[in-house]
Amino acid sequence: MSLTPSKMVAVGSPMPAFHLKDAHGQPFSSEQYLETPLLVAFICNHCPFVKHIAYAFSDFAKEYRDHGLAIVAINSNDFTAYPEDSPERMIEEARRRDYTFPYLVDETQKTARAFGASCTPDFFLFDQHHRLAYRGQFDASRPSKDLPATGKDLRAAADAVLSGETPGPDQMPSVGCNIKWK
Repeated sequence: MSLTPSKMVAVGSPMPAFHLKDAHGQPFSSEQYLETPLLVAFICNHCPFVKHIAYAFSDFAKEYRDHGLAIVAINSNDFTAYPEDSPERMIEEARRRDYTFPYLVDETQKTARAFGASCTPDFFLFDQHHRLAYRGQFDASRPSKDLPATGKDLRAAADAVLSGETPGPDQMPSVGCNIKWK
């Protein structure tokens, strides 16, 4: 299990536009989320770091959707080389984890590159003006630590954004598997 940290893109950066399809082929665009705070999560099916937080992230998404936070997850892994991350398997994973957010396919990997995503999971929280307010870890739990996944760090940031405030500057990078580039 290799550890790759997130790049910690500059807070205040504008959100890159994206036009992707979900695993069923349904199109989604960043334009659908205008004037709405948006969390973009780069995840995949096979990464042990994502598996470790998957159910807690699913619960987080349900809770925060009800508070006005839009959420999309993007799988940018090369699924030819990693078939467990294929769109068909994404459908199974979304069903198993009860994901209520769009789980999008970034087959060209252009979206991951535009965001500066480097690992799974990698979280990018944008305010209602689509300026980056938070980038970093879900929480301090890891597959190798005896800590439950709670989403503490991401929850604090989302609470701030939804209250019209700026998340604190002490943001810890996410750590996970590297995105499987082509």
